[in-house]
Amino acid sequence: MTTRTLLEALATGVPVSGTTLATQLGISRAAVWKQVQQLRARGLPVAARAGQGYALPYPLELLDADAMRAAAAPGTIIEVHAALDSTSSELLRHADQAADLTFVFAEVQSAGRGRRGRVWLAPPALNLTFSVLKRFERGFAALAGLSLAVGVAVAESLAATGVPRLALKWPNDLQADGRKLGGILIELGGEFLGPCHAVIGVGINLRLPPALVAAAGQPVTDLAALCGGTPPARNDLAARLTVALTQALEQFAGHGFAPFAVRYAALDALRDRALTVSGHGDTFSAIGAGVDARGALRVRREDGGVECLDSAEITVRAA
Repeated sequence: MTTRTLLEALATGVPVSGTTLATQLGISRAAVWKQVQQLRARGLPVAARAGQGYALPYPLELLDADAMRAAAAPGTIIEVHAALDSTSSELLRHADQAADLTFVFAEVQSAGRGRRGRVWLAPPALNLTFSVLKRFERGFAALAGLSLAVGVAVAESLAATGVPRLALKWPNDLQADGRKLGGILIELGGEFLGPCHAVIGVGINLRLPPALVAAAGQPVTDLAALCGGTPPARNDLAARLTVALTQALEQFAGHGFAPFAVRYAALDALRDRALTVSGHGDTFSAIGAGVDARGALRVRREDGGVECLDSAEITVRAA
């Protein structure tokens, strides 16, 4: 519990001396320094103030499983871990035993991942990183459009808390003002023809320290920037998302992507945009033309032909 205890000690934003931390954690001051360095390496902006100790520039709201369960739908299974390699990996390891609609949250991820094996950058205890397991009677083919349905549920839940200017970039990015705010990763297991299960990983930026913004390699934003400097309360937002995703996943299990199609269209960041499409050895220019009934991306080539894409790398071209 060293990681959790250290985060709790730093959570107020008030400086805490190395000696005090060593006593609270039951370790040496050198070991405290090492633990702090590990948090810094993962993006948490812990400052060392001469004569005062270690401090954060703002308070932390640590995840509280009991508070989240109290605000979530009755019976929702929620696990909160101080540190994991990845919340999705944790659920994949226990996919055979875990109950349907089990949610796993972590304060620290050492090996968070995004689409196509990319590293997911998330500072400890600042953002929301979680995964949920959903079981389906049907096979893999019936899950087309799942990432889009999840994106709709997440975006609508955030909008209900007052987050402005949200959009979805096919197939798995949550955006605001054209900058990445979050992402979704779907990993499947079970029988190809069914039954099967999906582990759905979600990451949302609540606060991104400047160093991580610089390291992101693409335009990014966070809820603090969108909400006047203070993001929504983490535990309340986490509970809201479990409610929204439980409803959305049950709806998807019964009806597929159809109930989400119109809602997705209202959030579509690519429709009527000039795009560069790459993948499968081909790169071409096109205009976004929405998605089809399965959630595949529709693009209009320069010759006027419309193509539906199940996977591709999409870049919005500058105007």
